[in-house]
Amino acid sequence: MCFLYKTNDKLSGNRSCVPFFRSSPACFSSNAEAVSAGIKQVLQRQQLNSITSFLDASTVYGHTPYLQSALRDLSSSTGQLAVNSRFTDQWGRPYLPFVPKTPSPCFQDPDGGQGERVECFLAGDSRVNEVLPLVTLHTLWVREHNRIAEVLHDLNPHWSSEIIYQETRKIIGALHQIITIRDYVPKIIGKEAFDRYIGPYRGYDPTTNPSASNVFATAAFRFGHATISSVTRRLNESFQEHEQFSSLSLHKTFFNPWRLIKEGGLGPVLRGLLGTPATVVTPENLLTKELTERLVTLNVPGDLDLAALNLQRGRDHGLPGYNDWRAFCGLARIRTNDDFGKVVKDESVVGKIMDLYKHSDNIDVWLGGLVEEPLPGSRTGPLFSCLIGKQMGELRDGDRFWWERRGVFTQRQRMELQIHSLSRVICDNSEVKDAPLDAFRFGKFPSGFRLCDNIPSMNLEAWREEPIPALTSCGSPGKIAHGDFVFLFTSEEVVALYSCYHGYILTGVAEIVCTENGWSGQPPGCIDDDS
Repeated sequence: MCFLYKTNDKLSGNRSCVPFFRSSPACFSSNAEAVSAGIKQVLQRQQLNSITSFLDASTVYGHTPYLQSALRDLSSSTGQLAVNSRFTDQWGRPYLPFVPKTPSPCFQDPDGGQGERVECFLAGDSRVNEVLPLVTLHTLWVREHNRIAEVLHDLNPHWSSEIIYQETRKIIGALHQIITIRDYVPKIIGKEAFDRYIGPYRGYDPTTNPSASNVFATAAFRFGHATISSVTRRLNESFQEHEQFSSLSLHKTFFNPWRLIKEGGLGPVLRGLLGTPATVVTPENLLTKELTERLVTLNVPGDLDLAALNLQRGRDHGLPGYNDWRAFCGLARIRTNDDFGKVVKDESVVGKIMDLYKHSDNIDVWLGGLVEEPLPGSRTGPLFSCLIGKQMGELRDGDRFWWERRGVFTQRQRMELQIHSLSRVICDNSEVKDAPLDAFRFGKFPSGFRLCDNIPSMNLEAWREEPIPALTSCGSPGKIAHGDFVFLFTSEEVVALYSCYHGYILTGVAEIVCTENGWSGQPPGCIDDDS
């Protein structure tokens, strides 16, 4: 879909419209009870949440059974995720696997030969290839999964590949929760807003809705676009400009996964992220021109404008305006330039916005929230601190598998998980030798950094499980083709519960029991569900 606009912008060339794809709508209800509640509510367009809202590391594992299966190494006996079969870094560390459909649309090395294609990477989130730092972080977490899975296999050789995979996934999900809520969010919204909207964990609340709110996904959390630098820095071991792989303008990293494989791997990019502060958001310079004049996607020809797309996305979703959301958060409505000047310190920006929108009630929530003066110790103003804080609190309190909930992990395991950090993940899965204790806190090298040997790490001994005596007589029940088993323990018996991978269905009995005479039956089989 194109939206017509009038512009004197020379960068638009001959285009008279902005390419824009509307979000998929949720189906209208035909339920008689809903109709009787009011036709306006029934006909109100709502958007589908296409991926899960939970902080469960679905960016690593995918959000559908098909994608989850595609991301696993189902031939592994140690619960591994799939890795690239063609390329490793110079230390033998793996890269992400390529997408199965080739040739893929990602850009190629202009100096590479015909046989040197580097396809798009496959990950749990489809946006993995958008920019080089994103590819780097996705790769980091796949390596961390496989590292932990190997340790768990050594600690518990009686565990099946499925048990190792699921336990490792559970640990990675917990680390995502800890790093997000403990290390990242307080720096974004500030301590005062964190205490007000999130606070200490008090347990699972089944009345809390953990869905992603429209305003959070479409406006508030897009504040991060304004913190993106125009340059992707690549640094050497001394955190200086890399001698061989120089820093890149941001647009040169869009959909260029070949740069990770052919230009130094993760290390230079990770050092650039650790050794460079995020861009400071200022009302007069919100987004870099790399995003407003050089943005590219694989399905739309020409350059795009991320700021324009964000504004149109909010309108596509029918978000109420800036003032309505301020009222929602208990903040005063903006009526005059003087009112606006109390939350936006740049008078010229206040004047431009009020002149453009004519009335304060017309201001788009993304723009209004973005130009507010940040709260003390935060990177966001009062409105976005409120909206992000409320959402993060709901994601935590409405998650019955939250890592702190009693019964999800043992007390000892929870203590170990709290020791881990993003810096530790970086140290364990790349050639980086120095990192800040807190990866989200910028510090100058070397004073603000520590040797990786001095950054604490969780002890996976907390996951050691003593062998079950009953299994001594029965032994392993055996892995099956296209499926696997997990153990279920009761006070009286040990059960091997089988399931099939995506695309296969079980034939035979799903459960066999360990008895004095061995397993109670033969394992089932898995056949293609199309057969």
